[in-house]
Amino acid sequence: MYTDYYHSPLGWIEFKSTDQGICQVIFCGEDKQSVNSNHITERCKQQLEQYFSRQRQVFDLPLDAKGTAFQHEVWTCLGQIPYGETATYLDIAKSVNRPKGSQAVGGANGRNPISIIVPCHRIIGSNGSLTGYAGGVERKLWLLNHEGIAVKGQPVVSQRDIARVSVQRQSKTQFLS
Repeated sequence: MYTDYYHSPLGWIEFKSTDQGICQVIFCGEDKQSVNSNHITERCKQQLEQYFSRQRQVFDLPLDAKGTAFQHEVWTCLGQIPYGETATYLDIAKSVNRPKGSQAVGGANGRNPISIIVPCHRIIGSNGSLTGYAGGVERKLWLLNHEGIAVKGQPVVSQRDIARVSVQRQSKTQFLS
């Protein structure tokens, strides 16, 4: 396993790869380990930097996420949501032929181990509202604003809000091995 870090405007991001591809991208707060990079993590760091500096809208990295067949279906759909656009849990449920499976889609979305690159932050509620995000709702709102998306009823996230969450490790890490 290879590990590296990128200091983003939202705090430190930890990304891991196998020899096959990126298997994890999370906001790690101040919880960093030693760096052991490879060519895949180097490309990931470069592409994250390009994304945050608005020079990249589409990631081009090999992925090696661990999950169930259903989770992979959902994550594939997430990867097809274009930069600057959103989808709902219901949209994804219909895409995977489970029109009544919005909650199951929400569960798979919440267990996406490759944040930002597999853009789970682009999922909003059917009524247009901002829904949860394992990295913190403030980070999700910032990412959406970064991509030019205004969320109904939500102000632009403040630097104070980001400073508060940037030191926190994202909550989905209990699902990652």
